[in-house]
This record gives sequence, structure tokens and C-alpha cells, in this order.
Amino acid sequence: MSKRHEHVKINDLKDMLKKSGAKFGNQIAYQIRIAENSYEYITHKEVREKINALGTAFIDMGLKGKRVAVIGENRYEWEIAYLAIVCGVGIVVPLDKSLPENELKNLLERSGVEAIVYSKKYETVLEDAKKEGIGKLKHLICMDSEEHKNGIYSEKELIERGIKLIQQGNKEYLEAKIDPKEMSIMLFTSGTTSASKIVALSHYNICSNLMDIASILDIDENDVFLSFLPLHHVFECTVGFLFALYTGAKTVFADGIRYIPDNMKEYKVSVMASVPAIYEGIFKIILRQIEKEGKLEEFIQKQEQYRNSSMEKKKEVFHEVHEMLGNNVKLLISGAASLDARIEENYRLMGFNLVQGYGLTETSPVVAIGTNEHHKVGSIGKTVPSVKAKIVNPDTQGVGELVIQGPNVMIEYFENKVETRKAIVDGWFYTGDLARIDEEGYIFICGRKKSVIVLKNGKNIFPEEMENLINRIEGIEESFVFGKQMSEDKNDIKIFAKLVYNKDIVEEAYKVTEQEEIYQAMKQKIKEINQTMPHYKAIRGIILTQEPLIKTTTNKIKRQSNLEKIEKEETTWNCKI
Repeated sequence: MSKRHEHVKINDLKDMLKKSGAKFGNQIAYQIRIAENSYEYITHKEVREKINALGTAFIDMGLKGKRVAVIGENRYEWEIAYLAIVCGVGIVVPLDKSLPENELKNLLERSGVEAIVYSKKYETVLEDAKKEGIGKLKHLICMDSEEHKNGIYSEKELIERGIKLIQQGNKEYLEAKIDPKEMSIMLFTSGTTSASKIVALSHYNICSNLMDIASILDIDENDVFLSFLPLHHVFECTVGFLFALYTGAKTVFADGIRYIPDNMKEYKVSVMASVPAIYEGIFKIILRQIEKEGKLEEFIQKQEQYRNSSMEKKKEVFHEVHEMLGNNVKLLISGAASLDARIEENYRLMGFNLVQGYGLTETSPVVAIGTNEHHKVGSIGKTVPSVKAKIVNPDTQGVGELVIQGPNVMIEYFENKVETRKAIVDGWFYTGDLARIDEEGYIFICGRKKSVIVLKNGKNIFPEEMENLINRIEGIEESFVFGKQMSEDKNDIKIFAKLVYNKDIVEEAYKVTEQEEIYQAMKQKIKEINQTMPHYKAIRGIILTQEPLIKTTTNKIKRQSNLEKIEKEETTWNCKI
């Protein structure tokens, strides 16, 4: 994809803060709720002053060149700490806020961090980790403390100390030089701590991605970003947090998954990067409201009537829907998992510029993204300007492994030469995703190479594709499609599915109450799906449950973990088809 918008050239994140700060200093960077209808506003100039002060205090503590972790919910203190570390102190290690105690301690050990900035809820486990002598951990820094107490530093007090040090002439942090190609960010891939790899990223990786995104998306200082996805995840970190600061935009924080539509309206949100489950949830809320008002039939007719109209016209026609979300939405980006094409199309039919993006932790993360000008339903768009993509070993349908090349590709898997050599071959990063690229350069992801189910007849089944079909069944919240060996012949694989259902919706929609009746209703729906597919793809059995699937913090299904759970717990099938 070619560049469409002017953007500021940046060499590293420190350079980004300096240049964007000079340009947007008086703009609001954060709007933070402190009470109902009461907010704190922090300008871009103030943000940069806090970063410089905290970085100065960190160096004064002896953290120069060290690794420092950050863990906590999405908040501006997290973001200040991240940038203070990475822009002149040492290496930042963002950690998953949902980690259980044993895994958190494992990652503290593996990462070799000497300090950690955290929110109050992690205090007990981190105090234990320090007492136990886990890794190199020496310093605990709390985002919520007003003052240093019991050997625990206060982030606020460190900022105050840093301000005084700068006033006294301490310029060590301010004048710190950045090597843009050195490892500055350590990210753990999702998975168990023993299996997770450490991705080594540089300023060069991240900044190339920021410039690429800015060159194709129409985002500026008048935009409002809603932050919801976990900040430790590179998708939210680059596309939400760092990109908002680069463009001079304002960031607001969601109060929780249930409140996203309300928050969008309250803060007049114009840009959001999120996962498919969020967009599916918002669409269900919209539909319920339309049904409640008795306007569903009229809504469907309007979608068809204005199908080929401009986005501006659609927004005008569906103004009531836009008002539900604050009437200011300019761009919705879906990433981290596959978005059902039907959901994507529905948003666009209502005049919402919803596009799919694609990337990985190893690619900083954005590889490709759709835009209003370059868009095909079901596609992740075209590669961003500095990235190249190709398909390796395509089948007769043109489907093969997607490999990419560009300045956004990681340095390496830290201290793991074997995995690095497997992933990066002749300068091309092997994504592990199967895809096809059409004649116009649009990329369509088919599924993960590891999760493809190969049948006895040699046919490939992409579970993600089938899950999208199952998830359209009313009352089904999510599903997991997998292969099961049906005889001593290891190649005799049949397709099965685990369905997570909403009891209240299923009982209401199908007028059923007994468990057997629910089985039969779902069995019928699966049969209907089977009739739309070749016989070899047919689902042969289902497990019904109300318990959510095991997922990552960005809602990706952990396939191996779910399969192990099924093999361990499910000795009989709820229902064979």
C-alpha cells in the first residue's frame, strides 16, 4: 500500500516524544475520570515532563541499563512508566496483568528485571517475590502510593524527585542517547511461561510501524482513542498508546467491557483498536435496541437500499445508531483474531469505517491493515508501506504460509537462536499463518498453520472458518472446532465442536428448558451448517457447555489448552450428529 498522508519522521521513541511534544504540547493527551462527571486533564507537554522526571529518578536509583517491568490495568501511570524506562533508562518488560502468581514469578525470573512498576493489587505477590529472592528483583515501585513507604517506592514521589533533580541540573536522562536498533523492549508471547518465547524489539521496529500507520490512516490531534485492550499486548501498545501520543491525539480509558458503548458516547471516541469479540458484542447491543424499538425489518431494508451509497450517506441514514456510540466514530480497527465477515459488512453498511488489521508480537505488530479507500470484506487489507509479504508453498487454491519482510520484524527471540532461525529465514519472517493474496494485493487469512486439521483424504480444515459459522447460531457465545481420531488409524480424523452457549438466550430463542431439548436444538442447527458444506467437513459431534473457553488476554482461543481440557474431562459426547 502506498503512503497517503504526511507524517513526522522519527528515529526513536525519545525523538517521537520530542517532535510530537513540540507540535502538540498544549493538546490534551489524557482525560481521566476522577468522579462522576468530573475529570482530570493532562496535556502532551505535562506527559513529557512526567516521563523525563521519572526517567531521571530511575537513573538516580541506579537503574541505568537495567531491565524494568510494568504491570497493571490500563492507565496513564502505566504509559508514563513504560516510556520513562524505554527512552533513556534501560529495557522495558511489559507483563500480562492477568498472570497467576506462579507464572508472574516465573517471568520475573526469566526476564531478569531489577525493578517493577505496578498497581496496588500486585503488591502482596511482588513483596513475596522480592523476599523469596526471585531473579534479580530489588525495587518495587507502586503506581498508587502517595509516598515511599516500607521499602516500596511511590511513582508519584519519584516523579517529584525527578523534577527537583532536573531543576538542580541533572541532565543524564534528558541527554541519554538511544541506539534505535538495540533491544529496548522484551515481550513474552502468549502461552505457558515455559513455552512462551521472549520477543526482542527495538525503537527502530516500533517507530517504523508508527510511521507506516500514520502514512495510511487519517488520524490527527483532534482524535480521541479509547484504550481497552491490555497495554502489555503490542497491538494496544503500538496502535493505541504510542500512536495516540505520536499523532497528538487524546486517550481515554474504558471502565470495563460492559461500558464500552457508554464510554464511546461519553468521551466522543473517534478511534478504537479492539478485538472481534468487542465489535460482535457492540453489534448485538445495537440489534437488541433496534428490536426493542420494533425497527428491525426497517433496519434490514435500509441496509440493502443504501448498500452502494457513500459512507457519509450511510452515516446519515443510520444516525440513530451512530448517536448510540457518541456520533463521532471515525475509525474502528479489528485485530488480534479473525473477524466474522458478516459482522464487518454490517458495520460498514451502517456507515462505520470498520477495518481489519493483522500483525504479530514479532512484527511490532502491524503487517497489514484495511483503510476506507483500500478495503475488501474478509480481508486484512494490504501490507503497510515498508512491509513486503508473499505466500510460501501455496496449494491449488493459492493458500500457503504468509511470510513477511520489513523494518518492523523483531531482532530475535531473546537467547533462543534455534527458534529465531526457524522463524526468520533469508530475511523473511515466517508467521505461521496460512493465507492467500489476491491479484490486487489484498491478504486473506485462512487460519493458523498449527491448528489446521488434515483429514484422511488430504483435505485441510481451517477451524477458525468453521467457528465463525457456528458463532452465528443464536445463543452461541463462542466455539472450538477440533479433530478427533476415531479409530486405530491415526489418519481417521473427524470434526467435532465444543459450543459455549448462553442458557437464557437459548431457552428464549428455541422455547426449550430441559438439557436434552437444548441438545436437540443445537444438534439441528449444526445439521443445518453441515448441509452448507462438503460432506468431509461435516461436524460429527458436539459438546455443550456454559463455561468459557480458555483464551489469551486478547480473546484468542488457546487451542492446545482447550484440546487438553477436552481430552481430560470429556469422556462421553453430549450429542453425536
